[in-house]
Amino acid sequence: MEEFLRQYGAIGIFLGAGFEGQSAVILGGFLARQHILHLWLVLLAATAGSGLVDHLLFVAGRRFRTHRWVVRATQQAAFARALGFIEKYPISYTLAFRFIFGLRVASPIAIGVTQVPTWRFTILNILGAIIWATAFTMAGFIFGEALHKLLGKGHARGWTLAVVGAVVVAVAAIWLVRYLLRRRKPAQETAPEIN
Repeated sequence: MEEFLRQYGAIGIFLGAGFEGQSAVILGGFLARQHILHLWLVLLAATAGSGLVDHLLFVAGRRFRTHRWVVRATQQAAFARALGFIEKYPISYTLAFRFIFGLRVASPIAIGVTQVPTWRFTILNILGAIIWATAFTMAGFIFGEALHKLLGKGHARGWTLAVVGAVVVAVAAIWLVRYLLRRRKPAQETAPEIN
């Protein structure tokens, strides 16, 4: 397991940062503290994953406004909230949306449908991804150091793998529940009324 994480951990962090969020990045920092992954590799993978996916979502909002996937995203309550923030604080919000729970996916799409220039979003997106990746990677790294000191070097690796397994299972369970709830909600809304 440890060897697998050494070889493929950065890919997991890249995908996790892009699609899941901060849990994968915190875990990456934790693994860096245990010397299973290199800290600079975790930072790079987290920045790239977050920045790339958010840029693709921005492009989707900008170029494919009439596509059913984008139209469906614009009908969410989170989208309206994101637009309100973008109108009031366009630069600050573009830098900080990754830190706002519930607006992570809607925000780049919402920015894409506004008049924010692509070049400005690209620069702010890169800066925001660096700030976000650094904050959560270092949180995991510091937590890993505290656990390392608490348990001692001999026990820390075993606990690291146990924590990694627990986090992976928890993230998968949360994702599955959210997926099932999202699938169930449209079915309930479109169910015909029986008179």
